[in-house]
Amino acid sequence: MILYDLHPDAKIGKNVTISNFSTICEDVEIGDGTWIGPNVTIFPGARIGKNCKIFPGAVIAAVPQDLKFNGEYTTVEIGDDNVIRECCTISRGTAASGKTVIGNGNLLMAYVHVAHDCIVGDHCVFANNATLAGHVQIGDWVILGGKTAILQFVHIGSHVITSGGSLVGKDIPPYVKAGRYPISYIGVNSIGLHRRGFSPEKINNITQIYRILFMQGFSISHGAELVKEQFGNTEEGKVVLSFIGNATTGLMKGYTFMSRSKAAENMEGPSAAE
Repeated sequence: MILYDLHPDAKIGKNVTISNFSTICEDVEIGDGTWIGPNVTIFPGARIGKNCKIFPGAVIAAVPQDLKFNGEYTTVEIGDDNVIRECCTISRGTAASGKTVIGNGNLLMAYVHVAHDCIVGDHCVFANNATLAGHVQIGDWVILGGKTAILQFVHIGSHVITSGGSLVGKDIPPYVKAGRYPISYIGVNSIGLHRRGFSPEKINNITQIYRILFMQGFSISHGAELVKEQFGNTEEGKVVLSFIGNATTGLMKGYTFMSRSKAAENMEGPSAAE
């Protein structure tokens, strides 16, 4: 007995499983080998790749939660080998870009929300309740801690990891760990970089780059000049400088330097009292 609703105009690949009580609307494309769990709703405009797994309660390609949306034709493009867990919501694009894009090999844990016009790279992990507002761009191999909330138009570089509960209102450059409030630099993601085959030399270069940018008290513009002088010919230097040059919301701050200054001030008080 068929207990799901599949529109006759939907394009379904080979060996696709559609579980009970799911709804697949018109103008939907689903690639070979994809599994659709129970109670999933896939609205018009969804383009889903091969070998994806979409768990119960997920809603794909609903119209965006944007008051400027006026019914224009837009899509959601989801690549291959993605796992989309329970109750995730991924909205269609708006006239701004026409589409929301998710790459390949990503894991979106339960209750993740990806809003309109977002672009997500490959091999990312978004922990439970991570939320992307509209127009957010995220590179490859990014890990968002649970309940991370990202403001509109923010860019996050590749190989970034955020701590759980982070509120992200500024761009986060590649290769770093970020956390606290306001969102701040808390180190290089050296473990992640090592796991992905970065050499010790590259990791050391990245560490030195961010020491200049975030730990020595320079302005970002002055720090970028120093990075260009010392590391401008390296691949990692070029990646970081390109990101800084294209930052849209300003960069997060360097927590370590600010904390060191504050700690020094606190230490002066007891010394004077003694």
